[in-house]
Amino acid sequence: MVFAGFTPAAFAFYRDLELHNERAWWLDNKPRYDEHVRAPFEALAEELEPLANTVKIYRPYRDVRFSNDKTPYKTRQGMFAQRAPGIGWYLNLDATGVSLGGGFFGDASFTKAYRAAVEAVGAGTELEQIVADLEQAGYDLGGEQLKTAPRGVDPEHPRIALLRFKWLTARRELTEADAVGPALLDAVFDTVDDLQPLVAWATEHVAPKR
Repeated sequence: MVFAGFTPAAFAFYRDLELHNERAWWLDNKPRYDEHVRAPFEALAEELEPLANTVKIYRPYRDVRFSNDKTPYKTRQGMFAQRAPGIGWYLNLDATGVSLGGGFFGDASFTKAYRAAVEAVGAGTELEQIVADLEQAGYDLGGEQLKTAPRGVDPEHPRIALLRFKWLTARRELTEADAVGPALLDAVFDTVDDLQPLVAWATEHVAPKR
């Protein structure tokens, strides 16, 4: 299947889901999800497979076992093109548009490796330049971060802003108007190219060593 972008029906589906997040509505409207959301995501996954080890399309169902929010369905659809464990590019679609980004996510071992690399002069200054270039290009940094310096880290460290992150991503947002149609594929691959330095840095310095 050729990826031809998303249609307005994909975003309309999530606007409706936000109002009717219940099993009966989902069962009645699942054909809309399959046609306008799931199928384009599967086509996009095929486009991304050559640059990733795996491409995962996330399930639409929420895990409500330990949540006070018992609504059963996610109000966005996501996918992750993985270059190395926890490292790669992602796309999320919701009622308002599409988020394109990449970087790394992981557990405490990822955070430990990341901060050690940031503290090192060579790897740390390289990441500083990568982040500066991405911000200049209009990307926003994301990732869980501390409000203060991590334990054992000098609060005056020249890269303290980066050291406060536990994991790091960069993303840009597209409105529905910008995400409809086949031109979205160019935007996806432009994002892949833009974020390649960040993904490569994380693969070298953060990915678990075999």
